[in-house]
Amino acid sequence: METSISLFNKRAADRAPENKKFLQRLKKKNPREVDEAFHSVHEEVFAETDCLQCANCCKTTSPIFYQTDVERAARALRLKPGDFIERYLRVDEDQDLVLKTSPCPFLDADNYCSIYDDRPKACREYPHTDRKKMVQIMDLTYKNTLVCPAVLEMVERLKWIDR
Repeated sequence: METSISLFNKRAADRAPENKKFLQRLKKKNPREVDEAFHSVHEEVFAETDCLQCANCCKTTSPIFYQTDVERAARALRLKPGDFIERYLRVDEDQDLVLKTSPCPFLDADNYCSIYDDRPKACREYPHTDRKKMVQIMDLTYKNTLVCPAVLEMVERLKWIDR
């Protein structure tokens, strides 16, 4: 898998400038049409994608933990919320609670999440390509093209639709 992640990283970096421009242009399009296009290609790509083969998101980025996420994860681990925060989280430059380490401490050797049923909202919704008002998160979508092979594939397919 490391080889395919290396290939993905090179492909994502090579396409980054073009993808950034493309996603910036989408911000100016009809939001409903952008949503429809993203949702359609999201379904296609995830029908072909096995996230357990990759888990690059879990290996390289951290979700933001909101209080409800902290409480849910702490309960799953039989910890007090304060102990969970002290053990696993830190405050980042945006004043958000994020993981202290990567890869995610809840990711096992087979790319399964040990707190999957109690994972944070950001993990549940990742990579956010099936949400409404996609035009509002084009900057995040661009960042996710550098992390998630499925998002990169979606953007590549959308470029063909947009021609």
